[in-house]
Amino acid sequence: MKLELVHVKQNDKLILKNLLELYDSEPNDYEDDDGSEQEPYEYKYLEHYFREKNWWAYFIMADDDYAGFVMINPIPEVSDTPTDYSISEFFVTPKYRRCGIGRFAVYKILDMYRGKWQLTRDPRNKNSVPFWNKIIDEYTNGHFEIKESCQSVTFTYSGGVKGDVFFFENSQLA
Repeated sequence: MKLELVHVKQNDKLILKNLLELYDSEPNDYEDDDGSEQEPYEYKYLEHYFREKNWWAYFIMADDDYAGFVMINPIPEVSDTPTDYSISEFFVTPKYRRCGIGRFAVYKILDMYRGKWQLTRDPRNKNSVPFWNKIIDEYTNGHFEIKESCQSVTFTYSGGVKGDVFFFENSQLA
């Protein structure tokens, strides 16, 4: 399978918007919202990825098919800890999960952008927790810090849940 990351261009914004809607509409077992009263989804930071410096969005492509996306920006997840990059959104479509595509995308992004990283995950997401634990541990060879239910995180998930935040630097990693 041919895997690649493709920078999202302005004329591909609608494709990214549609993938963001799919990402947001995915059912989960940790939120009380059944979706019945949900307003149309609008990702409020989408335009930043097309006009702000150091905001990047990439499609994850598998054999020329849209397998997901990864979005990074310079906004720290924890405001009192300096960072260069944060993975703000990450999504692999169900069709392409559990076959190494997520790992490929994370490794590729981290190899492309060297510096201090922060990454937040929802501790209630039973699929994301083991994924990020494994990927960050492997990529950094165990050289990372994690603050679970970090009290100084800049936002909260639904229900007021504080995210777990990974901190690591990849400038010196091979």
